[in-house]
Amino acid sequence: MLLQINNLHKDFKRGKETVHVLNDLSLDVEKGDFLALMGPSGSGKSTLLNMIGGIDRPSSGSLIFDEVPVHDLSEKGLSQWRADHVGFVFQMFNLMPVLNAWRNVELPLLLTKLGSKDRKTRSLAALDLVGLSDRATHKPGELSGGQEQRVGIARAIVTDPDLLLCDEPTGDLDRKSGDEILDLLQALNEQQGKTIIMVTHDLRAAERAKKVLYMEDGKISTTRNI
Repeated sequence: MLLQINNLHKDFKRGKETVHVLNDLSLDVEKGDFLALMGPSGSGKSTLLNMIGGIDRPSSGSLIFDEVPVHDLSEKGLSQWRADHVGFVFQMFNLMPVLNAWRNVELPLLLTKLGSKDRKTRSLAALDLVGLSDRATHKPGELSGGQEQRVGIARAIVTDPDLLLCDEPTGDLDRKSGDEILDLLQALNEQQGKTIIMVTHDLRAAERAKKVLYMEDGKISTTRNI
């Protein structure tokens, strides 16, 4: 088991009101899983993704990643754990416009002890894996939306993380580009063994996963195997 989430709660204060975003949520994720999280806006999907990725902390409950109690890590420990084990893919790509493709991919490696030559080698290898070796020196403004998202995926995998967290990775793309990104994610799951958790509103995207989890009122209401 790669990830065990037990009785997770996340509350936010809105004035004098307490908003319960995650409500006693439990979930097991096996190595090599490809999960799609679906549900209405406000159901807690992105909040759960942030909890799993160590971007935010739960109000209560536990999150165990490969026997490491992530919920108990210090801020420094959490930052290092995130850099070592998690890759993020965002809807809006979040690329640096002044940097070319391989420099964007290199960014997570700046937190490692790798030298500049090794960082470039790994960055170019990640771009090659997503089919963009011929665009390594192009800046985001010179790429299509689908190509930008491929750069985003290369950046997510350049550290060889155990877990990929994807928040609406096809939400800003046309159908053809979106299908190409989903093909790539499936290949990373099936051929590279990457564990993927993807938030999506698109049923066609969700059907690429191995399991679809429906969230409602801060908890998982149903699970469907594909």
